[in-house]
Formats: sequence, structure tokens, C-alpha cells
Amino acid sequence: MKLSTFGRKFTGDSGTRKLMDDLGKAFGSTREMINLGGGNPSHIPAVEAIFRARLSVLLQREGALERVIGDYGGPAGDPEFAAAMARLLRRELGWDVGPGNVCITNGSQSAFFALFNLLGGPCDDGPPRKILLPMAPEYIGYTDVGLAPELFVSRRPTIEFLGDQLFKYRVDFSGLELTGDIGAVCVSRPTNPTGNVLTDQEVATLRALARDADVPLILDDAYGAPFPGIVFGQVRPVWDERIVLCMSLSKLGLPGVRTGIVVAAEPIVQALSSVNAILSLAPGRFGPALVMDLVESGDIIGISRDIIAPHYRGRAARAVDLLREELAGLDVFLHRPEGAIFVWLWCRGLPVSSTVLYERLKARGVIVVSGEYFFPGLEHDDWAHKRECLRLTYADDPDRVERGLRIVAEEVRRAYREG
Repeated sequence: MKLSTFGRKFTGDSGTRKLMDDLGKAFGSTREMINLGGGNPSHIPAVEAIFRARLSVLLQREGALERVIGDYGGPAGDPEFAAAMARLLRRELGWDVGPGNVCITNGSQSAFFALFNLLGGPCDDGPPRKILLPMAPEYIGYTDVGLAPELFVSRRPTIEFLGDQLFKYRVDFSGLELTGDIGAVCVSRPTNPTGNVLTDQEVATLRALARDADVPLILDDAYGAPFPGIVFGQVRPVWDERIVLCMSLSKLGLPGVRTGIVVAAEPIVQALSSVNAILSLAPGRFGPALVMDLVESGDIIGISRDIIAPHYRGRAARAVDLLREELAGLDVFLHRPEGAIFVWLWCRGLPVSSTVLYERLKARGVIVVSGEYFFPGLEHDDWAHKRECLRLTYADDPDRVERGLRIVAEEVRRAYREG
């Protein structure tokens, strides 16, 4: 089979593809595989009971399910859901948002594919534009969605040591300039893979830089406020018409319904709608229908605050305590978990690469993600730190997570001991 440039890119080596392949194998294998790698959220019984109840209501409404599964929606998504989402954001956060500022996509990943290629890449009016990631490590899913080569430019963070084996990445603003070839700035908050939450001041500075350069600031809010609210401290959600806010139902507990929610200026929403129409005709309607009442009532925020965030906060604390205990005495650090569903493990001076460590753990039935995939825009930077990190999720069954983390610690100790 002779493939195009597009074909070779999308069938080549990909961290996202490897991650999803491993996740599928973990769920489908007859051999027990401990999943510390994927981004699948926890199955939280109290949340699942709410979804089951909402589905029951949907089934009882005359013709409701038939309309949801039997009729196409518009390319921007269900207008009633967009209106309900806009009312929620106006009521709870005071944002000047209307239905025309909301677009539904088939998951956040689809939104990033559209946004990055709408705002970056070859241009008729000048040189190719880039997407600036102010700080790497960043989300693995960004790396492969650009159609243009080397779409991303990124920067190393500063590293602040906090004591007690914890550290924190911070945006290095020294010398950070948005040159004329930057088409947009993008950050995840909380950050996947590290659990880092940019401070309000860091976000404000990025907003100012993007405003002065007249480019959008894309905020990937898949784990953040107002929902699913997996943030362990106080943060201020922000939006204006220069911000493209990307939300999702996945980490609320609904990854299978593939529903992304983009809040942006109307021209960006219209552009995304055009991409939706061409690539998929229209986004799916089931996810919005399932949570419609929760959005209308505002309960989606209460569920996030009172059930989801405490669940992950407790899981994060347990994972950090266990790894501290198991890795005591080694030159190993944990990024302070401030949100999301991951522990980011930095093994300073690791004698083998994190890819080798990944293969050793996979052979022992533990799936993790090598940190080397989380540095888009720094592919040509020979920074040893890129080869010294692992992303571990604590969202799975607690007993399996504990067993998996102990195996990770054993293999890290072996790597330092034997190379």
C-alpha cells in the first residue's frame, strides 16, 4: 500500500497510538494487566448512579431517546445544550457567554485537531504559523495531531524543589516572546501528564502575552474547573473572547460518549462547526442529552466539587505516600499533585531511559507511559530530563494501583542498581 504524507504520519510511531493500544490490551487481555498508563477515569459508584438515573429519565421521556440516536444534530452540536451550557457559565462564573460561543466536538482530541490546524501550519498570507506551548511536559495527545511538520514550539520549565521529594514546574517567562509566526498559545490546566496547575498569575501573564500578539490562548480544561473540577487547590476559571476554553465530559466519568465542549468567540465556533461538518457531519448527541439536566440545574458543578474532586484528592495522597515510602533513598522526585489523575515520577540520573523502564514494566504486567512522549516542541532538545520521567495514573482499582506502584518502585530500584 502506497501511503500519502498524511498516511505515513498517521500510521507511524505515535505515543498516542501506543498508549491507546496498551489501554485496549489491558482491558482485553486474559492475563491480568495493571493499568497505570491510560487516562481512563475512575468508576465512581456515586457518579455512575447519577448517570444511570439520568439515562432512566431519558428513556422515560416520549421520543427523547429516539431523537437523540435517530436524528443528526447541527455541526455545532445540539443548540439546546449549547444554550444550557451558556446559561450555566453565565450564572456560576459571570462570563459573557451565549449559545453562539459554544461548540460540541466528538471529544477534546477532535477539538485540538481542528484548532491546531485552523490556527497553525501553512498560511496564504505569510510564513507557516506555530502553536506555542509555553511549558513542556505537556499532553501526549497534542504531539501527533498537527498536519504540518514541527507545528509546535515549546520551552523548558523552571523546576522548583519543594522538599519532601516533591517539585513543581513553572513557566519560564524570561525571554518568552510571541514572535510573528505564532498562531496560538496552548496550555492544559491541570496539566496532563504532571498534575501541575498553572497559577492565576501565570495564566494572567499568558493572557497578556497572547492579547499583545493578537492570538488566541487555548486553555485545555479537560480536568479543570468548573467541571470535572479535579483541582486540589483554589483556582480562578477565566474566559473572554480571546480565550478558547476546551472542556470535556470524559473525566466526569463519560469517556465513552466522546463529548468535547469548546467555549470561544463566535468566529472560532463557526470555524470548528465547519470542520465538524466536513469530518463527521455532526457531533454525537448522546453525551449532551445524558447530562443536559445536570447542566441546566448546575448539579454538574456540585457533583464535581463534592464527589469527584475528593475522590481523586484521596487517591493522589495515597499514591504519593506509597511512592515516597517505596523509593526512599533514591534520587527520585514526584511532581506535587495539584489536579488531574496522574503522578509524574522524575528519576533524576536514571541509568536507563524511561522507554526501557516502560518495556520492563510491561513485561511484568504493568502499563505505564514513558515520559519521552510528553515533550512536543522539544524534539530536538537533548535534555536528559525527557528520558527520566514516567506518567502513572491512580484512577484504577486501589488494590491494583497499589500493587502496580510497588512493582514500579521495584523496577526503578533495579534500574539504579543494575542500569
